[in-house]
Amino acid sequence: MQFIELKDALKSFTIFSLKDIKRIDSHFYRSRLNEWQDKDYIKKVIKGYYVFSDQEINEQVLFRIANLIYKPSYISLEMALSYYQLIPESVFGVTSISTRRTYKFKTDFAEFSYRSIKPELFFGFEIMESNGINFKIASVEKALLDYFYINPHINDKSGFEDLRFNTESFLNQIQDERLNTYLYRFGNKALIRRINSFMRFCRSV
Repeated sequence: MQFIELKDALKSFTIFSLKDIKRIDSHFYRSRLNEWQDKDYIKKVIKGYYVFSDQEINEQVLFRIANLIYKPSYISLEMALSYYQLIPESVFGVTSISTRRTYKFKTDFAEFSYRSIKPELFFGFEIMESNGINFKIASVEKALLDYFYINPHINDKSGFEDLRFNTESFLNQIQDERLNTYLYRFGNKALIRRINSFMRFCRSV
């Protein structure tokens, strides 16, 4: 297979894998990938995953990459809270939730980190589309719950204040019924107490 044939066949792919190539050409030689990297036709993300060198790397592309290189997963925690403009600081790396073990990839594009959660808590994400790119990201409510679940030390007013949370935007975006439904699915009394306390804090600011 010539490179131009590959690019034409995968022109709609933001990121592609060796498996994607094998579906097109079952006799494809992996050594060609090294050759194409040397010629700067493609760039490796992690082993087995690549992007074309002329692919623009933006937030949506990074989210799509994060979804695909470690499955199942969805964008959540600090990255999702930043996406919804609820925390002020720029987030270092792309943070996700997965049912697999906690893991981290350091790549030339970004650092992708994954926090493990029980399979029964793997819910509350949506498939969003931006600039023609689809990606899975936690809803506002689930991103908040994931964050507090992973960070049990945030449990009082001082900790809430340290988050520098945009409470006005949060209260405008949040759906109380969805938040409560998701919260009770966790079945964690300590989390319920902390979220209820955080909600009182948000409404009192």
